[in-house]
Amino acid sequence: MKIYLTGATGFVGMHLMAYLNRCGHEVLPLDRHVMPTEKMDALIHLAGENIAGKRWSAEHKKAIYDSRVLGTRQLIKHLIENDLVPKVFISASAVGYYGDRGDEILTESSSRGSGFLADVCQDWEAVSSNLPGTRICHTRFGMVLAKNGGALKKMLPAFKVGLGGRIGSGKQFISWIGAHDLARAMEHVLKSDLSGPINFTAPEPVMNKFFTEALAKHVNRWVGPPMPAWVAKLLFGEMADSLLLAGQRAIPEKLLQSGFAFETPSLQEALEKN
Repeated sequence: MKIYLTGATGFVGMHLMAYLNRCGHEVLPLDRHVMPTEKMDALIHLAGENIAGKRWSAEHKKAIYDSRVLGTRQLIKHLIENDLVPKVFISASAVGYYGDRGDEILTESSSRGSGFLADVCQDWEAVSSNLPGTRICHTRFGMVLAKNGGALKKMLPAFKVGLGGRIGSGKQFISWIGAHDLARAMEHVLKSDLSGPINFTAPEPVMNKFFTEALAKHVNRWVGPPMPAWVAKLLFGEMADSLLLAGQRAIPEKLLQSGFAFETPSLQEALEKN
């Protein structure tokens, strides 16, 4: 397939482009402000401001929102006006769509939650649905695990010196996916007839306290001191409530029902192989 990819220089984009190229696809990376100029079979849209890069000031929240919602709107407008509508359009989203849901099991049919990220994801998915004559997918990513980037790269240094501990109560669920399984799942979606929201999460989400224990064990260290919720809020502001203290127990129902088999369905396997 001929595939355009936005966000190709990001952590997920680099993994995905390398994998799709190995699978024999022709992947054409797009910079954030560059629009497609040729007809394509599929467009995978990952571009967006890093949500965990810094504290959520009003300015940064606007950048997060605009880069996803307005950026996607401009891309779709360009595709329609230039007769470049692909057969498949895959736009990234996130399990933040569901908000903070405790231990509730969440599938693609679950309702939207509340909060800034839920609002962003709702509008992001809505604007990316305005593309006629194509199969549209919204891949709701969980935490993507790989040693060379993303959240794991930021967390490992603290755990290697025995300072990594649970955050808040530790009962909030973390929905995660190994980087390799994410790339495999993306090609599966490209070749399938799936559409609409698709949870890109492993089938075994875990509570924060168990994630912490598994990561400490992985680096042969003890579990560090816990970070109380008030400390997380003091250090990270509003972002702590949405990214660190909120939880989603999201299950990849559509992927599993369509026959996709995870290579690393458990957290221990993912930490070892990713």
